[in-house]
Amino acid sequence: MNYTLEKFISDCRAALHGDDGRAGREKVRLSVKKALKDKTFIAKYLGKDNAAERKIVYEDPEFNFCICTHVYVGPKKSMPHDHGSTWAIYGQAVGETKMTDWRIISPPNGDVPGKVEMVKSYWLRPGDAHLYDVGAIHAPIREAETRLIRIEGQNTENIQRTPLEIV
Repeated sequence: MNYTLEKFISDCRAALHGDDGRAGREKVRLSVKKALKDKTFIAKYLGKDNAAERKIVYEDPEFNFCICTHVYVGPKKSMPHDHGSTWAIYGQAVGETKMTDWRIISPPNGDVPGKVEMVKSYWLRPGDAHLYDVGAIHAPIREAETRLIRIEGQNTENIQRTPLEIV
């Protein structure tokens, strides 16, 4: 039986209804992994007809989370960033993403951005789903085409992120 978007939404809502903290987010991460295993789900939402770098598939009116798809056709590198006051789960469907975790060594002060240093790097490969909790600083590097599912605790287009720069 295929994992439908409706069931995915229902599972995410149930997880966050039970616990909107780390434990609930971990259950959402497991739902992302379930979606990543379903070839029909991936073909429908991340197939060749989807070329959007960011597409909101669903935004929850009660819990505020968003289910997004992301398609990167060529290389793409992001600077270290957080998700402000919210969290995100990255689920790798196609391709590989080199992810780097960072830590703040000097917080932002007025107009001066915070300073960060690298902690570790690792690969997200098809089927992997990783939770970046509130305050987690990370930076993805994609060297070729990648397609992913990303759950945001709230729409990150509407939040302020911590200004950061690399030491």
